[in-house]
Amino acid sequence: MLNISTLKNQQIYLKSSPMDKLLEEHFEIKISNVENLNNDQILVEIIYISIDAANRAWMQGRTYRSQVLPGDVMGGYALGKVIFSNNKNFNVGDYVEGDLGWQNYAIKNENELIKTTIKSSENLHMSVLGITGRTAYFGLELANLKEGETVLISAAAGAVGNVAGQIAKIKGCKVIGITSSEDKAKWLIDELGFDGVVNYKNNNFVKDLRSLCPEKVDVYFDNVGGPIFESALFAMNNYGRIICCGAVSQYDQAAPQNGPRGVPGLIVTKRLTLKGFIVMDFNQKEEEEAENTLLGWVNEKKIKPAEDIMIGLENTPKALIGLLNGDNKGKRLVKIK
Repeated sequence: MLNISTLKNQQIYLKSSPMDKLLEEHFEIKISNVENLNNDQILVEIIYISIDAANRAWMQGRTYRSQVLPGDVMGGYALGKVIFSNNKNFNVGDYVEGDLGWQNYAIKNENELIKTTIKSSENLHMSVLGITGRTAYFGLELANLKEGETVLISAAAGAVGNVAGQIAKIKGCKVIGITSSEDKAKWLIDELGFDGVVNYKNNNFVKDLRSLCPEKVDVYFDNVGGPIFESALFAMNNYGRIICCGAVSQYDQAAPQNGPRGVPGLIVTKRLTLKGFIVMDFNQKEEEEAENTLLGWVNEKKIKPAEDIMIGLENTPKALIGLLNGDNKGKRLVKIK
């Protein structure tokens, strides 16, 4: 039987709230003994931690979860296995997921965990088949894509963006990505089948976007907000749809920039529809349907999983900072040793 008192838990805490760019010095690592469980609690050993731009937003204030404050274990969605349980609904060996935090072990109550089944690999479960893939899937469901439409996707080489682009191609759309380097642009076109990519760091960004979308844009999948969102507004067709998934350009800075031009003017004159969402909006049946559909597309080679995996809990701060700087291609995960 597992002796909990012998387990050492390495945890990463938020040491101080960043006022501007996030740095490794904003975090600290502490090691402590795993505490004894209360009645009905579950002890989880963490396997993979999801690295998401939202982690940075959690430091700025309350979002769909409470703010992460100095002295808190850093929050983070993760996959783990039950290794000890005082709860009759959870058995040793069960896979679970939830906001388990940046640590080796998490003690959780039943309502804080989602029992899950691994239909493929653990890493695929956390990328295309997980919250990342479902976010892309549900966002484009809300967009109500029609064959032949032009779909523009920002942060196209990121976790959600690359999957959204591949799904839009499956639906018969022309897909244009926005990214930050020529290397990523080449990867998106050559490996993932995007029809074109524009580099927003290019001085000719707006001109290049207009050149790649002469028929303008029917659906814009926005992951970044800010100036890129503004440029997309001017590129939209009448009655276009904008799906607002995130605003990563606004997260890692001292204060949000001024709002984009064209709001609400262009929204009115072009009769645009803007829809914001989070993946938790959807019920279990819808999530299962999405996961099964995504798995089918992966098995049929219609979606190529793109994963960027770093090893070791101690590398989670570096992983998040790198993601905010656009270092990753695809879904960034940290695998715990």
